[in-house]
Amino acid sequence: MLNIFSLIQVMQDKIICLPKRVQPSQNHSSVSNVSQAVASTTPLPPPKPSPTNPVTVEMKGLKTDLDLQQYSFINQMCYERALHWYAKYFPYLVLIHTLVFMLCSNFWFKFPGSSSKIEHFISILGKCFDSPWTTRALSEVSGEDSEDKDNRKNNMSRSNTIQSGPEGSLVNSQSLKSIPEKFVVDKSTAGALDKKEGEQAKALFEKVKKFRLHVEEGDILYAMYVRQTVLKVIKFLIIIAYNSALVSKVQFTVDCNVDIQDMTGYKNFSCNHTMAHLFSKLSFCYLCFVSIYGLTCLYTLYWLFYRSLREYSFEYVRQETGIDDIPDVKNDFAFMLHMIDQYDPLYSKRFAVFLSEVSENKLKQLNLNNEWTPDKLRQKLQTNAHNRLELPLIMLSGLPDTVFEITELQSLKLEIIKNVMIPATIAQLDNLQELSLHQCSVKIHSAALSFLKENLKVLSVKFDDMRELPPWMYGLRNLEELYLVGSLSHDIPKNVTLESLRDLKSLKILSIKSNVSKIPQAVVDVSSHLQKMCIHNDGTKLVMLNNLKKMTNLTELELVHCDLERIPHAVFSLLSLQELDLKENNLKSIEEIVSFQHLRKLTVLKLWHNSITYIPEHIKKLTSLERLSFSHNKIEVLPSHLFLCNKIRYLDLSYNDIRFIPPEVGVLQSLQYFSITCNKVESLPDELYFCKKLKTLKIGKNSLSVLSPKIGNLLFLSYLDVKGNHFEVLPPELGDCRALKRAGLVVEDALFETLPSDVREQMKTE
Repeated sequence: MLNIFSLIQVMQDKIICLPKRVQPSQNHSSVSNVSQAVASTTPLPPPKPSPTNPVTVEMKGLKTDLDLQQYSFINQMCYERALHWYAKYFPYLVLIHTLVFMLCSNFWFKFPGSSSKIEHFISILGKCFDSPWTTRALSEVSGEDSEDKDNRKNNMSRSNTIQSGPEGSLVNSQSLKSIPEKFVVDKSTAGALDKKEGEQAKALFEKVKKFRLHVEEGDILYAMYVRQTVLKVIKFLIIIAYNSALVSKVQFTVDCNVDIQDMTGYKNFSCNHTMAHLFSKLSFCYLCFVSIYGLTCLYTLYWLFYRSLREYSFEYVRQETGIDDIPDVKNDFAFMLHMIDQYDPLYSKRFAVFLSEVSENKLKQLNLNNEWTPDKLRQKLQTNAHNRLELPLIMLSGLPDTVFEITELQSLKLEIIKNVMIPATIAQLDNLQELSLHQCSVKIHSAALSFLKENLKVLSVKFDDMRELPPWMYGLRNLEELYLVGSLSHDIPKNVTLESLRDLKSLKILSIKSNVSKIPQAVVDVSSHLQKMCIHNDGTKLVMLNNLKKMTNLTELELVHCDLERIPHAVFSLLSLQELDLKENNLKSIEEIVSFQHLRKLTVLKLWHNSITYIPEHIKKLTSLERLSFSHNKIEVLPSHLFLCNKIRYLDLSYNDIRFIPPEVGVLQSLQYFSITCNKVESLPDELYFCKKLKTLKIGKNSLSVLSPKIGNLLFLSYLDVKGNHFEVLPPELGDCRALKRAGLVVEDALFETLPSDVREQMKTE
């Protein structure tokens, strides 16, 4: 406004000049010239008035005989020649200085590299300040005991007195000197956060993360602000220096000596600078304003270098709010927070809530609880393989607290959930016995761990790296079943082992699905009370099996996909062994099967999915066998001695190259399950139908052409698979198999229609 006012005044007459009288000289020419000038300029005496002829008196000055154009010319010449440059250009200097100051102060608001950061920061800051989640997070602090707060403040003031001094590290000093809480929290409203507000707060957390990552990379804002402040200080000093020296040059009267006598008849002029008085006053005012602005710039410069503004500590906020994980920031992010503190430190305090992972996790938990209500969780309940009521939760952002309100829960399955925190409220699940953690990172409250130590019976852990195994699982003293799925290869560092399994005194079942080359020492440590062990090795060759001999109480052993070429001799020492499963190995010969005769308790033998070509005759010595599986091998001939194992109830010979079934199969009077699916059998012996207890008969995908009517003798038959043969008709005697229904008869539809209608109707009835 000062500059505009000055320019308006400049638009008027700048200077007014009149010829200046010169003293006459003694020489003749000068006298004559002066006489002429005097004669020409001396006014005639006015005529005397008479009563009859009144005369109007006109007052006249010195007559110069100069016209208006000459005066304008003289004014312009004297303005350019005689007037001091400071008096002439003062308004324009004010304009230039003002523009420079404006440019210095506003350039960083227009430069793309800095303006975008500032605008984004202000936008996020306002949203964080007004977010209901900020109020909720800080309201938790307001519930603290006032005495504790006073003690903490006293400790803080004492520590601040000790740490005074400008040379102190900024990271250890408080950034927010005083943060009065300027709002009153209503606990009833602060506790309620609807779904929309929760999603908005979640989006703010993501924005703050990305903004911090982007802004902390450089210090362009800080560098620009320092440079523009230094430039303004230098400009201020220059303005004060030359204005103070030249303000006296603005004079009201100016002598003008210009050589224009041949044009005007005069050389010396006396001029009046019409704006001198105004310019003089304005220049003093201008100096005062610039001095105030300059002192502000000097203070800003002092503030910039008094301490490092490229580091910002939230120590005070951490102490006041109790949110200990608010990180310190640096570079431009820190500088903008220092700037906002000069306006109102409360902004930084409320903004800090969105830098805390603890606060973010609380928000996620709140949103999770709102999304997964107890009723919604109950809809997902199902019965698992262990006949327990299970709740599966897959790919959630966390573990809803509402889970612990389902008191009837027996099994909890968590899959692909990061940052799971098991709280103390898990103690409400009195019936919980089983916990499954599949690719989850889990932390547990001490009270929750105490509960699990006493109640948890089954734990299943699936992991990608052995370091992901929860360390607290080694203290589950009442754990009975442990299932581990993940890499336990030999290249794992020695400090990451399973040695602590020895503390699992109640462990009875251990299953390891991994790629180990030998049985881990930790398994041997629990061998004294281990009853079942399963190793699924994914094709890695398992060697050094002598440790199996120490597992004297082992009743079930599964060595699956371990690339075994022979039955391990250590197995023959397990006198308590009842079940042996050697699935998906590379067994070709099983001559050593005779050694199983020493295992009097062995009832289940599974040698399926191997490359066995024949069955030794001395298998007849395994008289205690009840379940025998040779499926998915390369067997061509069945020895008749196989059927001397007369206790066999389950016999699976499917997916081989068998062509003939010996009639001795009729000896197996206890046989309930018999499968020869996908072989090359052309006929079945009638003795097979002497097995009166047979319930499941699978003869599909063979070369059979006739099904004997004696099949009607199998009164307990409930499942029959004949599909994929060369049958033309089915015997009507199938109607005598009262337990056989249509759902249990696997046959082509056309072949089923060959049965009498009454038989078909009988099978279709439930």
